[in-house]
Amino acid sequence: MTHDHDLVLRPTEEQTAAALNPPAGRSGGDLVVETLAGLGATTVFGLPGQHALGMFDALRRSDLRYIGLRVENNAAFAADAYGRITGEAAPLLLSTGPGALTSLAALQEAAAASAPVLAISSQIPTAGLGGGRHGYLHELPDQAASFRGVVKSVHTVRTQSQIPSAIEAAWKSALTAPHGPVWVEIPQDVLLAETSIPVVTGGDAFPDELPPRPELTALAAHLLSHAARPAIIAGGGVVRADASKKLRQLAETLQAPVVTTPGGKGAFPWTHPLSLQSWIEDRHTTDFLEDADVLLVVGSGLGELSSNYHTFKPRGRVIQIEADLGKLESNHPALGIHADARLALQALLETVSEREDVTAPERVREVLGKVSERIGAQELTLEQDVLAAVRRALPADSPSFWDMTILAYWAWSAFDAKGPNHLHSAQGAGGLGYGFPAALGAAAADPTRPVLAVSGDGGALYSIAELATARQYDLDVTWLIVDDGGYGILREYMTDAFGQATATELTRPDYVALAESFGVPGTRTTPETLEADLAKALQTRGPSVVVLPAVLRMFAPTHLTT
Repeated sequence: MTHDHDLVLRPTEEQTAAALNPPAGRSGGDLVVETLAGLGATTVFGLPGQHALGMFDALRRSDLRYIGLRVENNAAFAADAYGRITGEAAPLLLSTGPGALTSLAALQEAAAASAPVLAISSQIPTAGLGGGRHGYLHELPDQAASFRGVVKSVHTVRTQSQIPSAIEAAWKSALTAPHGPVWVEIPQDVLLAETSIPVVTGGDAFPDELPPRPELTALAAHLLSHAARPAIIAGGGVVRADASKKLRQLAETLQAPVVTTPGGKGAFPWTHPLSLQSWIEDRHTTDFLEDADVLLVVGSGLGELSSNYHTFKPRGRVIQIEADLGKLESNHPALGIHADARLALQALLETVSEREDVTAPERVREVLGKVSERIGAQELTLEQDVLAAVRRALPADSPSFWDMTILAYWAWSAFDAKGPNHLHSAQGAGGLGYGFPAALGAAAADPTRPVLAVSGDGGALYSIAELATARQYDLDVTWLIVDDGGYGILREYMTDAFGQATATELTRPDYVALAESFGVPGTRTTPETLEADLAKALQTRGPSVVVLPAVLRMFAPTHLTT
């Protein structure tokens, strides 16, 4: 008897001949880039280093496009954004020790946001592995240990024959739901040594699907179909699974209001009659969701930012669809469905019954009206005007990347992303410096539309060196820097908590002059001229910087007074 898994593809005569006579002058580094190309990679990010030179020399013999950044952490942010925009695993080439470790903060963000980054690092020579103290440059007793608590999987290579399989396994891991960063490390001598292994000509790394269990979706469909007041929280898993249309269809079938988390921005149309928008950090929205008798949570673990800082206490039945098993019921008891959002929503669409509820749109309008009244009473006209100017200036199909800055905190709640996968921020791990290098990665992924980056002056100083990268590769990114002379949100937090702020004030450069020193045009704007200046910069090909000197304030939180 012959089984399907017993069938193998026989090599052609041409393949056999090529395998018997591989081209001379190839190294282990060539196996790396050949495997990446065979898996479908077209662009790699990174930074060279002494132990990794075998990989970088091999790039010269490949068709892969290389985008080199100036700091490893920024290179990882760029790869993160490339993965978010394309849905592909973004290769990141790094060197050993300090080079590898410098990427850790960005890989934490990729892990928190489920961005598929394939990090490939060099290692000290094979003879030094094992935890001894040999005194090699960049030596760590266990380099992989620094990454195991951050990435999805770690793959250590010790021989050239292991390279294609290790990279293929890592690629598959990165793209299997939930997406995430993975780590491959290869010793310097393995990368440099000449190889007689045949040219890598292909790869099969289709990610595993994660379908829902049918008995669970059957129960979920029954609960939703017979709910009196159903509601939906849509998280980043909906965006990553490209399931926004299915979410809308389900919401309309059930007449269930939808709120999106900061990571789920754009998963549901902003002006839809059932849209509660993204005001999840508001007690009026929290009260509404708590009152739902059946609450469907899709692609969110209901973490700190998605639960109004853990003040959200649902009273009804919760159904949670989540691809990350560790997040399932981690914060609230629920009917937990471990599945990819797209597959689970499709299963629900096939089994739910249509509900009629003429009151749902009116109840949504009532909540949004209360939110508007609350914000309107706080005299925050400047902040609202600035955010509205950014929205009008930014083309509807352009993506934006936001650093951890006050304007980004506003955007999480009040900015219309105009579609899924359009607004991204560092809200997963919360590190500074994300906005500009991530925007560079997005521009490399799709050069057909301008990209916006938004930073405060504190975050801008983390990635100012990447102005050189933007200019070198002529990437179409407009960088809006809101300059308030310090770490603005920390200034607010400290003043509120202690009466005054410490260590938050910054001496900063003239950002316009600094940008121009890199050959990047810079403009100093005002709140009144921001829309015109930003629109002009976005309409002009290539990198640009727009600096807005302004002190913005956050709206008052509601989680402290419940």
